[in-house]
Amino acid sequence: MHSWSASPADRRLSALIRHLEGSSNAMDSDTITAYPTSGFPGARNSVFEHIVRAPEDPILGVTVAYNKDTSPLKLNLGVGAYRTEEGKPLVLNVVRRAEQMLVNDSSRVKEYLPIVGLADFNKLSAKLILGADSLAIQENRVTTVQCLSGTGSLRVGGEFLARHYHQRTIYIPQPTWGNHPKVFTLAGLSVKTFRYYDPVTRGLNFQGLLEDLGSAPSGAIVLLHACAHNPTGVDPTPQQWEQIRQLMRSKALLPFFDSAYQGFASGNLDADAHSVRLFVGDGGECLIAQSYAKNMGLYGERVGALSIVCKSADVASRVESQLKLVIRPMYSNPPIHGASIVATILKDRNMYQEWTIELKAMADRIINMRHLLFDALRSRGTPGDWSHIIKQIGMFTFTGLNSEQVAFMTKEYHIYMTSDGRISMAGLSSRTVPHLVEAIHAAVTRLV
Repeated sequence: MHSWSASPADRRLSALIRHLEGSSNAMDSDTITAYPTSGFPGARNSVFEHIVRAPEDPILGVTVAYNKDTSPLKLNLGVGAYRTEEGKPLVLNVVRRAEQMLVNDSSRVKEYLPIVGLADFNKLSAKLILGADSLAIQENRVTTVQCLSGTGSLRVGGEFLARHYHQRTIYIPQPTWGNHPKVFTLAGLSVKTFRYYDPVTRGLNFQGLLEDLGSAPSGAIVLLHACAHNPTGVDPTPQQWEQIRQLMRSKALLPFFDSAYQGFASGNLDADAHSVRLFVGDGGECLIAQSYAKNMGLYGERVGALSIVCKSADVASRVESQLKLVIRPMYSNPPIHGASIVATILKDRNMYQEWTIELKAMADRIINMRHLLFDALRSRGTPGDWSHIIKQIGMFTFTGLNSEQVAFMTKEYHIYMTSDGRISMAGLSSRTVPHLVEAIHAAVTRLV
């Protein structure tokens, strides 16, 4: 007799066939019951029935509410995007030109980029933030990878640190951009805060900042806004930056810069990179997240870069190899179009010059709005000292208005902003300043 030994796979298959044959007789199709977790079309409940509705993002939710308002007076000061004097989005002329050049180049293809992104873009981005004469670049101690704007750069950097850095605590300023704690927590870091803003002076709580960083554990990561702090618009002075640098280096704290507004704050690319270059200039290590959303108006293109400045070229090379392992399972490789626009502008002297002129015009308009608003509040005799409006810098002003006053202004004047009183100066125009002043005056006189 021939003896046959079935494999485990064959035995499982035979058992499945017997089961199906036996059950087909016992079950009539009309009697099939759809369980609550079943994907069967007749199922009574969704497998996602337990999902609760998430709250709107506190910043993006402002725009949602604004869009639903039918009043002709409505004003959106929540959006973190530049607007013209007419209240319209702006595409820079130099960006249009670069885009046209790319479209007209029939040799361009849509192949995948490498994991780290477009080489020209990475090289030029490092040069833009660190300076053309950067010793760190000359010594090949910088690794730069293209990421999905500033948010993506922060996330990649956060995940890299969670995997490979000995300290998994990051200190972020209080307050900071609302996405920072979420990005770093999900990246695997433990988030703590350090004092930054003083609501009494509406300026920097420098003493509190030094005390909190001074008591942070050695080696902790510290998130720093390179310029134009969001949401307060309050930046340290160059002398204060130097004190911060000395303190952080003495405690071996690792700086992680978020540079979302280079050139957009003061109108000067080099001035807005001062804090970063101060830290890189001492030969120490740091991380830098860059975004081209604001300074090139490439919001929806999601163009950014993460640079890690290391002690040696060998370390930088090994760091890059590990960054690839973070990026590959996250989004595989970055998109080509936005980075090509940036590279086209940065590598052409004339286009670069044109960009700096357009960039300064955007920064100057925002600075002008600050002065218009301050002068109008003073002329109206609105109670309080509003000088912080012209002392703060960048896209946002922390008005000092409380959540009750903000709600009043939204209800009575159709003015939309985040509940912490942050307003986007880029959303203002000479036409809308009087309406805002009337709303602020009413809010501070009726609601203390």
